[in-house]
Amino acid sequence: METISTAKSHGGVQGVYRHQSKTTSTPMTFAVFVPPPAADGPVPVLWYLSGLTCSHANVMEKGEYRAAAAAQGVIIVAPDTSPRGEEVADEPGNWQFGSGAGFYLDATQAPYATHYRMYSYIVEELTALIAAEFPADMSRQGIFGHSMGGHGALTIALKHPDRFKSCSAFAPITEPSTADWSRPALEKYLGTDARAWRAYDAVALIEDGKRFPEFLVDQGSADPFLETGLRPQLLAAACAAASIPLTLNLREGYDHSYFFISTFMADHIAWHAARLGR
Repeated sequence: METISTAKSHGGVQGVYRHQSKTTSTPMTFAVFVPPPAADGPVPVLWYLSGLTCSHANVMEKGEYRAAAAAQGVIIVAPDTSPRGEEVADEPGNWQFGSGAGFYLDATQAPYATHYRMYSYIVEELTALIAAEFPADMSRQGIFGHSMGGHGALTIALKHPDRFKSCSAFAPITEPSTADWSRPALEKYLGTDARAWRAYDAVALIEDGKRFPEFLVDQGSADPFLETGLRPQLLAAACAAASIPLTLNLREGYDHSYFFISTFMADHIAWHAARLGR
């Protein structure tokens, strides 16, 4: 693991790191904030998955999470959103697919299957690296994210309720198999058989029997993608049918940006910390 940069912040350390991933067959960059209490022993870990067009840097620079993470005593891990590099298949100019749009899945279709394996990268390889290199209590993990990353957080939590004790999302894509900006990506990554998409669709996973103790979702009422891509009402209906507690906050006047996310970031971190046993 190569250290790209470190800086002291709120008594903790914000770092950016790079390593050669065996899973994606590319170099991968990620950010980690370690809070002050980690100096005395391992602390809980909270994964943040970013949305379309983003990298590790967006939440690190605009998410305003460090003060809350330092106060609550939790590590924040921010992976990249896709593999990157000249050898990685891409569609330049298509912000909904390819570079910056990995959708937190393992692609099965050529040429994407070689590198686009973000699901396995996060739940296996990067998890092992965090456990080995940072003062992380891996028995206390939570996960959250924004938009495409909210989709990733929900699906990963539903598939690993034994690992994650908490899950929340900002404006998540709740049913990507039918949303206008994600369905084409699922078809390219996973093929035309829609049954294969269900493993990466929160609503479908719940319909197919996956369960999680509870979810927290914040959604802006002025989000331009609310009705065409995000549709939190679909998640609400699925959770209600499966008796999964869901706190869905519709935030009046907020959009899809980091102005929205940063406003409620401390609330989410506190919510996770209460469930992770800070």
